[in-house]
Amino acid sequence: MMMTRVRKIAVPAGLLLSATPGFAADGDIIVTGRPLPVSLSEAAYDVTEINRDRLTATASGRIEDALRNVAGLAQFRRSDARSANATSQGATLRGLGGNASSRALLVLDGVPQSDPFGGWITWPAYAPERLSQVRVTRGGGSGLYGSGALAGTIEMESISAADQNPGLSGVIGYGSRQSLDANLLATGRIGAGFGFLSANYARGDGFIPIIASQRGSVDRPAPYRQFSMAARGVVPLGDKTELQTSLMGFIDRRERGTAYSENGGDGGDASVRLVHRGSWGVQALAYVQRRKFTSNAVSINASRTLATPSVAQFNVPSTGLGARVEVRPPLGPNAELRLGADWRRTTGETNEFYSYVNGLPTRLREAGGQSDTTGLFAEASVQSGALTLTGGARADYWWIRDGRLVESLLAGAQTRNDRAANRQDWAPTARTGLAFEHGPITLRSAAYLGWRLPTLNELYRPFRVGADATAANPDLKPERMRGAEFGLDLRPAPQLVLRATAFTNRLRDAIGNVTLANGPGSFPGVGQVTGAYRQRLNLDAIQSTGLELDARYSHADWSLSASYALTNARVRSTGTARGLNGLRPAQTPRHMASATLGWRTLSVTTRYVSAQFEDDSNSRRLRAALTLDAMASWPILPRLSVVVRGENLADAQVDTAISASGILERATPRTLWVGLRLR
Repeated sequence: MMMTRVRKIAVPAGLLLSATPGFAADGDIIVTGRPLPVSLSEAAYDVTEINRDRLTATASGRIEDALRNVAGLAQFRRSDARSANATSQGATLRGLGGNASSRALLVLDGVPQSDPFGGWITWPAYAPERLSQVRVTRGGGSGLYGSGALAGTIEMESISAADQNPGLSGVIGYGSRQSLDANLLATGRIGAGFGFLSANYARGDGFIPIIASQRGSVDRPAPYRQFSMAARGVVPLGDKTELQTSLMGFIDRRERGTAYSENGGDGGDASVRLVHRGSWGVQALAYVQRRKFTSNAVSINASRTLATPSVAQFNVPSTGLGARVEVRPPLGPNAELRLGADWRRTTGETNEFYSYVNGLPTRLREAGGQSDTTGLFAEASVQSGALTLTGGARADYWWIRDGRLVESLLAGAQTRNDRAANRQDWAPTARTGLAFEHGPITLRSAAYLGWRLPTLNELYRPFRVGADATAANPDLKPERMRGAEFGLDLRPAPQLVLRATAFTNRLRDAIGNVTLANGPGSFPGVGQVTGAYRQRLNLDAIQSTGLELDARYSHADWSLSASYALTNARVRSTGTARGLNGLRPAQTPRHMASATLGWRTLSVTTRYVSAQFEDDSNSRRLRAALTLDAMASWPILPRLSVVVRGENLADAQVDTAISASGILERATPRTLWVGLRLR
């Protein structure tokens, strides 16, 4: 690991972000800006790393596309955050989808990043240029992270001084449809430590989401505007202790391709992490998150000549608070014990106008609540020769309280006042694994349990998409997952790494949007519906089995990375949802593949996703899609390069949504970029 050496000095926490940058002489304190070292236990799990060079070399310049290089990692929609509503941007792994809330836990420097109210992820908040690496653990990720990591974890790490020389770097690009993308990163010393300031701006006139053959006069391009800033500082508090503080803020705005369809949000995070690398390893983290989301929905007539407002979420505030502490007692180089505790609180509510008449709202809805989880965890790992053994357990206690759904006429009369009963319970989980290494071959296996608490959005908010309506369910139970995997790693040459993992997962009480009837008609919790009437329900289970393959090769100026996931996911259901039994979860493809070939400063990436279904009843099919991206750069000065990028070069139609009336939306069409990069 690369590290920065600085002289002995302690800097008060309050001066961290205001300290004057300056260079320090070499000394005997090591400041890294990173967490405690990777655990011995990771030898037994399916972990994929995306390094900084790959993160910053995608044709779109976006973190979502960099993550698509890990086959099996999917967002609910195929479109990225330039055109997709943020509420459809949850992340999941191993075919455990069917719901827009994240079933994989995304963390940045240890801080959970899903929206406290809805569980979705605001991807424009994360500029690849400010990240050092991303580590993706498929499955088995909840042993140390608790609720939300049942399908795996996506761990993003901010850059350290080792990733950049002090000074300025950045990139600016101009693309199709008047698009602009700019990033600026300033790195330097803060007293005896280091830090960075980063800003990212993106805008574009956008494309028309509806495919050309189905457009009407109501359809128009969907513009977007996104901005984020981040600051991070790291200072030593002793010869083996450092304090890491981070601030982040973002603005996210877009339209969905018609009048009255604006959506987006603002947010900010702050965190403090203390890391001690002595004989006793210690790291302690505290954080706060604030989010404010808005979203408007429209109703469009059959000829697509008229769009009228149907719902306006004018204020969706939410807050996330949390803390975590981990201790590693000294057991020697071949043994490790991790002990810790964590706590997270989420509060939020939606405030929205609905039931429009003659273009004006007639009703007001307010829904929300609060949830808390607190847990204790322990994990022990031992390495003896070629064998690594690991096992861990955690116990979480959760609360859901103050749940409500209140509706009223704007004239003043209250029409609904549902108050959900407070609930609480235990959620024990565990994981175990082993790895055996013999020369270039490593065999590994693991088994694990995970869980996820329903989001406040799933519990309390009914919603509409076009003609379809979905009712909330305050009685949803937590999702619980159990799984096992077996893996084989081969390193036949220093330049070549091959990985294969077979897995089976069973997600019990999976939360799904279950179709109960079809309109036109009036239905409980949502009123008049002309399309499908659904309700959020706990399915018996989602059973997912599959195979994941990964390969990396490099030789001289050439490099190749490839990833493939085969996933057979099926719903197991009885009772009200028995009609879904044996069907594929919504938005879950059977095949996903990605490959990138690089030569010097040229790279070409192809991605494939097989057909999948828009809905739980598997009646709306989204076709398979194959896309081709490319990126090249040429130096014109020692630190300045010209960069050319191309997304979806063949202009393939990537279906991303289909309505009850068969109207198709597509993801990003061909997009060309030219720009400059300063290193």
